[in-house]
Amino acid sequence: MKKRQQLVVILGPTASGKTDLAIKLAKKFNGEIICADSRTIYKGMDIGTAKLLQNKKLKIKNTKYKLKIKNVKIQKPIIIKNIRHYMIDVVRPNQEFTVAQFKQKAVKIIKDIQKRGKVPFLVGGTGLYISAIVNNLKIPRVPPDKKLRQKLEKEIKTKGLKFVWRKLIKLDPEAKSFIQKDNPRRVIRALEVCLKTKKHFSALRQKGQPLCEILQIGLKIPRPLLYKRINQRVEKMIKMGLIKEVKKLAKQYSWQLPSMSGIGYREICRYLQGKISLTEAIEEIKKNTRHYSRRQMTWFKRDQRIIWLTNSPKTVFSKAKKLIQQFIVSEPSPF
Repeated sequence: MKKRQQLVVILGPTASGKTDLAIKLAKKFNGEIICADSRTIYKGMDIGTAKLLQNKKLKIKNTKYKLKIKNVKIQKPIIIKNIRHYMIDVVRPNQEFTVAQFKQKAVKIIKDIQKRGKVPFLVGGTGLYISAIVNNLKIPRVPPDKKLRQKLEKEIKTKGLKFVWRKLIKLDPEAKSFIQKDNPRRVIRALEVCLKTKKHFSALRQKGQPLCEILQIGLKIPRPLLYKRINQRVEKMIKMGLIKEVKKLAKQYSWQLPSMSGIGYREICRYLQGKISLTEAIEEIKKNTRHYSRRQMTWFKRDQRIIWLTNSPKTVFSKAKKLIQQFIVSEPSPF
């Protein structure tokens, strides 16, 4: 009998406890973790992306791991709490990294984990990354156009992001449902595809047949508690050296890079440029992170297949464990 190929997804807003839960579940079910986070892919961006909240010193342990995949370069896994993690530190902050690249690499890793008889856990809060895998999105392969991007970036700088957003929605009204209007990188990419292909970006992103059987577990947490956690996380990042990290990055990379526009980095950049005080920067990071968590939940709530669990330390692990046990032993879904 052919072995069933399964994937467990752990998702939710930032600071909801996804990583801690996923590590415990991976240990329980002989699993390995693929990170679905559009920020932890960058090397050298450790504190502001919360990598180091899990491990004070990330490093690759010596393993006999070998993953040979034709035409797809995959780095060795990073070991955190004795669990292999993939898709962390994939590119430098000045390198291009698209959703299509994420999907290509992540799918290969998932299949390799399954082939070795283990359970792959896709874990993160970047909705588009998760959707690319769960919905097997057919992502348009349109190479970046540097001149066009520079033009759009200049328009954002002079006329504002709303101006470029309106240009996108005029060309592709459906993009409003899945492109975040305050995310310049996503807006520019969607508009770039529309202009280069003369087609709607939304029409080019079609769902395909499921890659395997998938269980999606979402973590929700009462908003007051989530905001408290976010505030505490930001304070911890500052104490761990976020300012020093941004200073180091600023010596190597441009302030204008998409990677440097991430929450935590852009606010500290403004502080280092003398535009705001440190107190103001910290408060902006907290506020922008709270807003981001709401956008994450808005995205995830559209998917009715997600099973939501309230993240209480006493119950969430046992509930998630039961769901996964039932999923693993259940009858296969007819695709």
